[in-house]
Amino acid sequence: MGLSRRQLLRFGGAGSAAVLVGAATASSGQFRVPRWSDDPFSLGVASGDPTADGVVLWTRLAPDPFAPDGLGGMPLRPVTVEYEVAHDENFRQVVTRGSAVATRELAHSVHPEVSGLDPDRWYFYRFRAGSVLSPVGRTRTAPLPGRPTARMRFAFASCQSWSSGYYTAYQHMSAEDLDLVVHLGDYIYERSWTQGRKGVVEEPQFRTEAVDLAGYRLRYAQAKAEQPLQDAHAAFPWLVTMDDHEIDNNWAGNSPGLGFDIYRIPALFRRRKAAAFQAMYEHQPLRIAQLPSGPNIHLHRRYAFGDLAEITMLDTRQYRDKQACGDGNTVIDCAARLDPDRTILGARQRDWLIDGFANSQARWQILGNQVSMGQSDQDAGPVLAVGTDSWDGYVADRNAVLGAAADRDVPNLVVITGDRHQNLAGDLRRDFADPESPVVAAEFIGTSISSAGDGADTTDSGRNLLAANPDLKFFNAQRGYVRVELDHTLLRNDFRVLPYIRRPGAPIHTRASFVVQDGIPGATPATQPDKPADGPGPSATAGPTGDSPR
Repeated sequence: MGLSRRQLLRFGGAGSAAVLVGAATASSGQFRVPRWSDDPFSLGVASGDPTADGVVLWTRLAPDPFAPDGLGGMPLRPVTVEYEVAHDENFRQVVTRGSAVATRELAHSVHPEVSGLDPDRWYFYRFRAGSVLSPVGRTRTAPLPGRPTARMRFAFASCQSWSSGYYTAYQHMSAEDLDLVVHLGDYIYERSWTQGRKGVVEEPQFRTEAVDLAGYRLRYAQAKAEQPLQDAHAAFPWLVTMDDHEIDNNWAGNSPGLGFDIYRIPALFRRRKAAAFQAMYEHQPLRIAQLPSGPNIHLHRRYAFGDLAEITMLDTRQYRDKQACGDGNTVIDCAARLDPDRTILGARQRDWLIDGFANSQARWQILGNQVSMGQSDQDAGPVLAVGTDSWDGYVADRNAVLGAAADRDVPNLVVITGDRHQNLAGDLRRDFADPESPVVAAEFIGTSISSAGDGADTTDSGRNLLAANPDLKFFNAQRGYVRVELDHTLLRNDFRVLPYIRRPGAPIHTRASFVVQDGIPGATPATQPDKPADGPGPSATAGPTGDSPR
């Protein structure tokens, strides 16, 4: 099972606590480095949660990352890991260096929080364990809050079932000109889903559903061993959160999802959550503020980028009520979803979010959200058929958030969403029950990296969605990610798609682009996106092929 925060920090005062959780420390002393049987940096490096003066760095020592016990081939004892941050990738201009201690309690991961850096600047970083150097990572600090900032460019992604296909999208993402990557959840899947990788047979330790710490550690190791994902982490700082598959399909608050029946027992589900949250912390560039406490983790937080943008990362899993009228699948005439007491955010997070609307001075308010916020009717006829795992199952919270945005005159609200394995663009109304209700925001839903296999440009269900939902303006079900560029007058959203992911090497192109204009809520089609052209490799583009969807 996962360790509680008290267990993780029970070894002494602040200094030894920093040693245990792998934070930066100047007084921890040196712990002997073992003789490596293989590359201890097999899972790469990463950075995240940048501020104007710093960033958190990450790596995990794992010479045997797929060891069935989940320990990565590491010994019992702690190991000192050194790090350097420099202006140049050759490390001739080192600006800071330090050390952190990797311990067995946290799978020999380290999360040094580097401060004292200059704002709005790129840096390079690397780790050393004994004589072995890690790959070099690149990261950047944010502009000072409120500082005039001309442009920002980021990508967002979600849903990367390893068994369903290759991570080719990240190969292309790492070649983009970006300031940041936002991951909206389903970074791992608790079990194998679609067997999409042609000719690949998973090793035995990956064939069962993850329910304990070893199982979740293995799922993260499986994902992070992929070179395209390592390259994208090494190229940019990331903001990460979770959705459901980091624990259990369609889990909600204290209620388990659709996985193993025995873990539907409340005490066992809490134990499963604790293990999953610990494994998440061990494998992501998260600060000590996100160190889990048993079955709880604090993931909703804000990221400021000068005077241009504020990204608010939401948590729509931990504090929600159980799905109305079943397990979250599509339902008709579900009155419970309209219950004013039902919540997807929890009262404290909802109030924190709404208060942030009034307090922010940024030109653009961007919500990092896991499940569809806009109404998503699945029936083009007179019947309203919606899924209750999304915000459609929590109408009171949706109305409260969008109503507060309207009442506070939030000028440029944009919601970015994952989960759906589809690209969608649409408008968000203050109250979807009233078709004359004003539009207060745009929502862009990004497709999956690999989940659901190759996908297709359009489907019957997609045509039905567009017919049933007049506020939806675009549908596509290929794989890929979304690129966003914004300045003080315009936000542009590019849906970047691949023709296939069941085999490696797919090219990429922009399938469609939408814009939001400063002061005008809602999404409108942009001018013609880039034209597809044949050719392999990250810089090439290609159009849809005849590959059949899975």
